Amino acid sequence: MTLAPPERPRTKLYLITPLKIDDPLLFRDHLLEFINPNDVACLQIRLKTPNGEFDRKSTLSVAEVLIDPLKQREIDLIINDCPVTARDLDADGVHVGLEDSPVKEARKIVGQGKIVGATCKQSRHYAMEAGEAGADYVAFGSFYVSETKTDATPANIEILSWWQEIMELPCVAIGGITPANAMPLVRAGADFIAASASIWNHAKGPAHAIKEFNFLFDELYKAQSDTRI
Repeated sequence: MTLAPPERPRTKLYLITPLKIDDPLLFRDHLLEFINPNDVACLQIRLKTPNGEFDRKSTLSVAEVLIDPLKQREIDLIINDCPVTARDLDADGVHVGLEDSPVKEARKIVGQGKIVGATCKQSRHYAMEAGEAGADYVAFGSFYVSETKTDATPANIEILSWWQEIMELPCVAIGGITPANAMPLVRAGADFIAASASIWNHAKGPAHAIKEFNFLFDELYKAQSDTRI
């Protein structure tokens, strides 16, 4: 008896940087000790100024030391907020929020062949619009209380199942997600789990946190496969 392919691919980890990186070279060296493409699909650089605006200077300083090592590991580098910076760096893509550049404009700036992701919070309407505008993925959340974005809009898990039923475009679940609470989101249909604080603030360190997430993804993927034998 052969195993039928699962209905959807195994969930992957979408890693987001800490809120602040004081030493880009030290951060790079630490990151490269444990990051690999089997465990992490991409790294989003999300750095803000004290007033909450996009920090181009810090983003450039971090991206410039990471872009080549991540490319060698086949891990996508995503720039948050700013398509122009993503283009200038020749990064793999950009993630835009509802208050940032529209998806169509972001696509024009970064060009074809680059990744454009879009925040949709809890809005089915925004998600549909982003898909129609050419986004490569949509992000829903916040599903739990977030240490990174304290003013995040709450989202219902059902939106992930709804999206999987009607669209083939990948979806990312974001917001307060830890290895302990990720399972319902993966079961509901999250193609990617975005994590930041739960990685960098893990009591046993980021490498252990990444292993915990991937153990969960492997177990649920295997269970899904076994049900289709």
